[in-house]
Amino acid sequence: MAPPQYRGAINNGFELSISIGILIANILNYCVVKLAAGWGWRISLSMAAVPATFLTIGAIFLPETPSFIIQRDGDTDKARALLQKLRGTTSVQNELDDLVSASNLSRAARYPFRKIFKRKYRPQLAMVLLIPFFNQLTGINVMNFYAPVMFRTIGLKESASLLSSVVTRLCATFANIIAMLVVDRFGRRKLFLVGGIQMILSQLAVGAILAAEFKDNGLMDKDYAFLVLITMCVFVAGFAWSWGPLTFLVPTEICPLEIRSAGQSIVVAVVFLMTFVIGQTFLAVLCRIKSGTFFLFAAWICVMTLVVYLFLPETKKLPMEQMEQVWRRHWFWKKIVGEEGDKEEEEKERQEKKIDSPSS
Repeated sequence: MAPPQYRGAINNGFELSISIGILIANILNYCVVKLAAGWGWRISLSMAAVPATFLTIGAIFLPETPSFIIQRDGDTDKARALLQKLRGTTSVQNELDDLVSASNLSRAARYPFRKIFKRKYRPQLAMVLLIPFFNQLTGINVMNFYAPVMFRTIGLKESASLLSSVVTRLCATFANIIAMLVVDRFGRRKLFLVGGIQMILSQLAVGAILAAEFKDNGLMDKDYAFLVLITMCVFVAGFAWSWGPLTFLVPTEICPLEIRSAGQSIVVAVVFLMTFVIGQTFLAVLCRIKSGTFFLFAAWICVMTLVVYLFLPETKKLPMEQMEQVWRRHWFWKKIVGEEGDKEEEEKERQEKKIDSPSS
């Protein structure tokens, strides 16, 4: 529903909202930690009903998108009226024509999960798998899940550990706001690359401090503990204005309508799968290799930054219905989705039609 020139900023509102939610949860935990008789954790868990209520009631008032109206009902008049309301102008015919064209392609292409594995969608498939996979290998959910445990491990007390989680999340929230302001000006690739470099340096710094100063008795000088906190704030900010919001923005942009639902489903599935893996393994890995854990995260961030540099083209301000042209111009993907790739795909489709059609 967002216009192309503001799509990045509006989509980043998703990550900002998540960050604000985590911030509120961290503040709540800090406030209730000292309540007696176990009321602290009961209040913390039960308050999750508040956003759930907002989601349920808010969903009643959500309009459908113009593309969905066209795809489901074929009602271009209703879609045009909604598009004019969203854009604040009556000059929407070109965009409407693009939506109708994309919808016609989508109707002709049944089975989006089968379709996304075709050669012409190979770049999109690679990105919807790799971007969320790398997202979790930054180590961000280590901060979301285990920040208080980490800060207590390096010598901060319980209240200070929870307050440290609040501080890191404040940094993330401000970084999300910065991302909303600059993503459509500087583009997706620059944010991916600069944020990646920022996270690499942060993880290396944390690993180096822990390797040098974390004592065998499990304690660390308070000055170094606060230095770790500052470095983790830099790391969280780097994630929050790059890989955090862009993990959901870029796959949405690059997938055409006929495979968009499949692409987004894969993104969410990979995020949840890797969240589970990281959540279940981090503490064991930390106990085993200690500071090496952060060097491992830094190595993964190096790999994913290189992948973005080599294989992800810029998509800012480009209408989603015209996104396939980006891949045809890319130095690597044009070999797969260019003219030769189209010929191979057309030949395969002809063969499939022959197999599916009944013999006369």
